[in-house]
Amino acid sequence: MSQRQKAILLVLLATQFMLAADFSILNVAVPEIGSSLHFSLSSLQWIVTAFALTAAGFTLIFGRVGDLLGRKRLFLGGMALLGLSSLLGGLAQTPTQLIVARVGQGLATAITTPSALALITTSFPEGKLRERAMGLNGALMSAGFTAGAILGGVLTGLLDWRWAFLINVVVAVAVLAAAPRLLTESRSGQRVSIDLPGSLTVCTGLVALVVGITRAGEHGWTETWVLVLLAAAAALLVAFWAIERVTAEPLLPVRLLARPTISWGNIGGLVTFTMMSSVVFLMTLYLQDALHYSPLVTGLAFSGLGTAAFFGGLRTARIIGRLGSRTALVLGLVIQGVSTAALLLIGTDHGPGLTLMIAATTVGGFGHVLSIVSFMVTGTLGVSDDDQGRATGITSMTQQVGITIGIPIISTLATSRIAAAGHGESAVAEGVRTAIAVDAGVVLLAALLIGLFLRKRHFSAAA
Repeated sequence: MSQRQKAILLVLLATQFMLAADFSILNVAVPEIGSSLHFSLSSLQWIVTAFALTAAGFTLIFGRVGDLLGRKRLFLGGMALLGLSSLLGGLAQTPTQLIVARVGQGLATAITTPSALALITTSFPEGKLRERAMGLNGALMSAGFTAGAILGGVLTGLLDWRWAFLINVVVAVAVLAAAPRLLTESRSGQRVSIDLPGSLTVCTGLVALVVGITRAGEHGWTETWVLVLLAAAAALLVAFWAIERVTAEPLLPVRLLARPTISWGNIGGLVTFTMMSSVVFLMTLYLQDALHYSPLVTGLAFSGLGTAAFFGGLRTARIIGRLGSRTALVLGLVIQGVSTAALLLIGTDHGPGLTLMIAATTVGGFGHVLSIVSFMVTGTLGVSDDDQGRATGITSMTQQVGITIGIPIISTLATSRIAAAGHGESAVAEGVRTAIAVDAGVVLLAALLIGLFLRKRHFSAAA
């Protein structure tokens, strides 16, 4: 890489790291925020959900907006919104102000993430340089999600929960100072209109899906509103697909999803994000409720996962270059699935339980980041510059939907089993093991299906 490319990558990676950390940085701090701002118990979940809803629901449309208006322009606007929203969150005095700040952060994430990814793919040509850039990006995204939990625990324990917001302001200002001089504007060469019917149906459909799954995690899958929301989500997403088939300038061309590299690549990405975010949640539950460790110790216990993800990301470009992104994606999922399955051996003994958790999540972190980078390389392979915003919008949406829906789905399995097993440490461990078995099974099944149905000839066609 040239010195300019390194500087561009540094700015974009710092942004991606911060955005990934924002998904988890407040998880440990939620009780403190609720007590400080007088949230009701039932409304606490919206501190996390408000962010996830907007991030997942609007990513795809902003990927397309970046194609049309310019990815650099949208990236800078998203960073400005992130800084302002984080400042509002850090200074919030009421629950309403804090929720508005979280919505702003989620919207900024939906604006910035696909723009940053598209700027990476258009700044680096296909091949080793792009794979190296995507490897670093995947490493920092994975490490950022884990670091968010650690950083949130440290900031809340040693300073105040408000610093979990205010630290974003510092990074946003630094990025906005450096980015205008480094980044080159990038947009589609075609002048087309926004697909408003498609945008409306996909945004509302994804919001209904996320709210429905989140509500199911709290009230069960047979609750009336859960069924209504999931049915509405299904209807809206089917309508979106029908609209995209007939629209002259679709938000998501069916021809893109018809490519096996894009469809199977994003299936792999959805599984790796959904299931690894669930592992982090389950191990947090296990460490605090079964082994009774503090939030600070719990956060630090994930250091191995974050470290493995970061340093693994430095090696993924070489692995993908040697094996190809298809084989690397399958390998990453297998490593993640097997390491997750190893957690079935956890019990209520403090020493062995903590040691096994750290070892398994560290190995799983390497598999996770290998899967992330491989799916991103696969999901953008052979896509023209005009469609890069669409392709990276899909991969960004896959990431954010996966992180958002994984915890409610898997937590339902764990909590229902805990309730059936009774109370106490043994019941928590048994519930966690039940959910872990499903988690590992889904990851290994995805690896098998991708290995069977994504063939080498599909990559030749994409190239």
